[in-house]
Amino acid sequence: MEPIGQSLDALRRALDARELSSRELAQACIARTQATRALNIYVDFDEAALLAQADAADRRLRAGERLPLLGIPVALKDNIDALGFACGAGTRALHGQHPRQDAALVARLRGAGALIAGKVGMHELAFGITNNNAVTQAVHNPRDPSRIPGGSSGGSGAAVAAGVVPAAIGTDTGGSVRVPAALCGVAGLRPTVGRVPGQGLAPISSTRDTAGPLALNIRDCATLDAVLTGTDPGLVPTPLRGLRLGVPRERFWDDLQPAVRACAEQALQALAEVGVELVDVALPGLGEANDAAGFPIALYEFVRDMRAYLETTQRGVGLEALVAAIASPDVAAACQPLLAGGAIPPALYEQALASRRRLQSLYAEAWRAARVQALVFPTTPRTAAPIGEDETVELNGQRLPTFPTFIRNTDPGSNASLPGVTLPIGFDGRLPIGLALDAPIGADRALLAIAASVEDLFPPARPIASPAP
Repeated sequence: MEPIGQSLDALRRALDARELSSRELAQACIARTQATRALNIYVDFDEAALLAQADAADRRLRAGERLPLLGIPVALKDNIDALGFACGAGTRALHGQHPRQDAALVARLRGAGALIAGKVGMHELAFGITNNNAVTQAVHNPRDPSRIPGGSSGGSGAAVAAGVVPAAIGTDTGGSVRVPAALCGVAGLRPTVGRVPGQGLAPISSTRDTAGPLALNIRDCATLDAVLTGTDPGLVPTPLRGLRLGVPRERFWDDLQPAVRACAEQALQALAEVGVELVDVALPGLGEANDAAGFPIALYEFVRDMRAYLETTQRGVGLEALVAAIASPDVAAACQPLLAGGAIPPALYEQALASRRRLQSLYAEAWRAARVQALVFPTTPRTAAPIGEDETVELNGQRLPTFPTFIRNTDPGSNASLPGVTLPIGFDGRLPIGLALDAPIGADRALLAIAASVEDLFPPARPIASPAP
């Protein structure tokens, strides 16, 4: 079988039936990696090490061992510690440095038999949405290499969309799994904060950070989620007839690029035609609560949590040196003032946490009043922007700040710790468009079951057929 573009389930069946070997799968991934080098997806990739892992997996398969990911390559964002690979968090002070142990989630991936394919590029320190990194250089969107892949997990989205791996792991603080998944035309899951262990992840904010999977489809994300969280892998798609989904028109459906609006409205029509009940949902005060919570929490906790990570993992560099060496202008502008008299005061941080609690209450009331299982909205207001538009992007004739524009719809759920998914629903030319679903805290598997059924209404995602020019 041709392994590129196959789902995890199809690869699992082929490997177990010996219709495909792990070495053959690894060789196909290596060939695709070589053919797509111009996309600058990997920051650390070792062909020989991947083949050695594959040969070891083949021996286990021949011995009759069966595990969810045995023999399947998975790529990791560059802020996830993994033995055998550098973990640079996309920043100069850590670039090329190796961690002393696996992150907890990497141990779970290895325990499920996964091959660690390598480390993929990210926005520096995960503080951005374009993946235009001054240290490791820009990752290019496989659908159109002149465009951003999204961020900060842009390498993870690009890796799956380019077919260099069947799945990847990213991290999400305000949209950093779902935005690149949407802009690259794949599926992504942001789990409820705390479901995936955070040990061994270079942090921004322990309140907001979570690792999550990117893959070709929702069912593959569900497989990875079960491994990452140690939960039951079973997933029964939810019947759509009679399902109640909330449509938060204000903010989430405002000021959309025309192609995004048209595609998303068509998706709502498709849902209605199969019996989904679409309910308008109001979230009064959401914008104010979200704005008061988001950046103060992230900036306060970055100083605290990154310092603790550097110390406990013995990375050999202190926070002051790490921040002083930041190379990307947008990241330097956000982080360097924090150590130069611009720190978030503790009182403001406490107020931000209170705003976060109000935000969570708003969502809880919406679930209760509207009796909906999830909210549905476009993942991003526009498709992927050209590389280099780091400060502003065009949206409906206006130049708007790049970062808040792309995370406008994903950030509130992130601040509230909601689980969220995105799945591809169409294209504007070559540029993908994503549809997002958010669910109540802890309802991750129910959300995945809903999303798996919704996904069946749309053509399946495929990696690029051949390396883009």
